[in-house]
Amino acid sequence: MKSILIAIIAIALFSCSPKPETAQAPPPPSLPVTSITAGTQTTYQEYPASIEGTVNVEVRPQVSGTLDRVFVDEGAFVHAGQSLFKINEQPYRAALNNALASLHAAEAAAVNAQLEVDKLTPLVANKVVSDYQLKTAKAAYQVAKANIESARANVSTAQINLGYTLIKAPVSGYIGRLIKKQGSLVAPQDVEALTQLSDVHDVHVYFSLGEKDFVNFKDQYPGETIAAKLKRLPPVTLLLSDNSEYAKEGRIDVVDGQFDKTTGAITVRASFANPQGLLRSGNTGKVRLGLQHTNALIVPESATVEMQDKVFVWAVADSNKVKKLPITIEGKSGNNYLVKDGIKVGDRIVLSGIDKLQEGAVIKPEPVAAEKAIASN
Repeated sequence: MKSILIAIIAIALFSCSPKPETAQAPPPPSLPVTSITAGTQTTYQEYPASIEGTVNVEVRPQVSGTLDRVFVDEGAFVHAGQSLFKINEQPYRAALNNALASLHAAEAAAVNAQLEVDKLTPLVANKVVSDYQLKTAKAAYQVAKANIESARANVSTAQINLGYTLIKAPVSGYIGRLIKKQGSLVAPQDVEALTQLSDVHDVHVYFSLGEKDFVNFKDQYPGETIAAKLKRLPPVTLLLSDNSEYAKEGRIDVVDGQFDKTTGAITVRASFANPQGLLRSGNTGKVRLGLQHTNALIVPESATVEMQDKVFVWAVADSNKVKKLPITIEGKSGNNYLVKDGIKVGDRIVLSGIDKLQEGAVIKPEPVAAEKAIASN
């Protein structure tokens, strides 16, 4: 009985004690939010390129002989018509003298044949000798004149060959490696040229565009033909092998006539001025090409998260609940992505603080103007 009374008193005392307060839920986090806008953006893509002079000439001997003199050094700049090499001329000078002697002999023979014709002409007229002898003399005279023409041709050939012993620069430019040295035997049939000569006052930079890039590239500029479009193309930038920008801008002026069946790419040429000769044939680099995108959806890169090769944004839905949406990236301009798919103009996305967000979480949006959101990136 006593134990029952104690239990009743304990229950009464417990029921009269104050109840603990219920814990309040934390307020939703305040996060910056912006609306998706569309605009014109330019993306830049880099393409490996090879550099060549506007003129690259192989300097080869046109006659055989011993190389007597080398007038230039490797890497030197030469002007058109400047002497480069000298081949031993003695055999060719002797051949010229022999051809001249043959010409003089042919001329003398022609004179002798003419005298014979002159002698027989009155005799035939007076019927002293037969007409057959005069005809024979005239035929001999014609043969003598033909021999003169042949001898003159031989003299011209000998003079040309003698001239070939002095090899001159066909264009102005820089000398390449000197394959043959003084004293070497050279011939037109040699596999390697004596040297290469490059005119690099202007250079041609060649790069390749894939079919998709080429279609995007040409579709954004007005003009019915490729030639008309080329006139409206903006300048392009050349990146050197150390990723520094070449000081002068170039212009695309040639597109190849067909795609390479092996690579599926088409070759494009851009021309750059090179007044100081800083670029040489054989240099490599990259061409930076700008592509304009109209009505592109712009999303700051910092507002995205990448998971399993996919890119997501946190969109703000009704009741300020967030939802993770996958997006398709079309390109990149600075620190902003250009989005092709997944969102639309007017959609709201969270700009920062997205690391700890969970699907369906409620936030307190802090509106940020789209221009400010893009500029801050």
